[in-house]
Amino acid sequence: MPRPVTPLQKKLIDCYQRGFPVTPHPYADIAAAIGSTEDAVINALADLQDRKILSRIGATYATGRAGASTLAAMAAPAENLEKIAHLISGFTGINHNYEREDKLNLWFVITGPDQEAIRQTTRAITDATGLAVHHMPMIEHYRLDLGFPLSWN
Repeated sequence: MPRPVTPLQKKLIDCYQRGFPVTPHPYADIAAAIGSTEDAVINALADLQDRKILSRIGATYATGRAGASTLAAMAAPAENLEKIAHLISGFTGINHNYEREDKLNLWFVITGPDQEAIRQTTRAITDATGLAVHHMPMIEHYRLDLGFPLSWN
């Protein structure tokens, strides 16, 4: 049976999906704000990543303001979809990997420092999966808040 998420881990997820401190010592600053220690915060987050509860800890930024990104999709065979999704999630710069009910049934965001990095990641994904990656150019920008609380008051 999987270990439950600890109260400290819930607090970190709830409080720092937004507003992560951009300071020389962010984990120490978080610890001070929530009454913990820097080591406890680092260990709690590392455990969440090790257990694949969190896929990444990092900034999300406005598309086009820094670096490059693209929405991508592929037609993955249903019987291999989970395996292919897991493989794609292992590439640096992959966000929001999810299944959709359509011919193009696996969607994800590729980010990188520039368009060449996006092309390299796309080629690597195609080489690894044998499947074509379709790019969906942004026509209109929408900002979605992807923060989800674990606790409700």
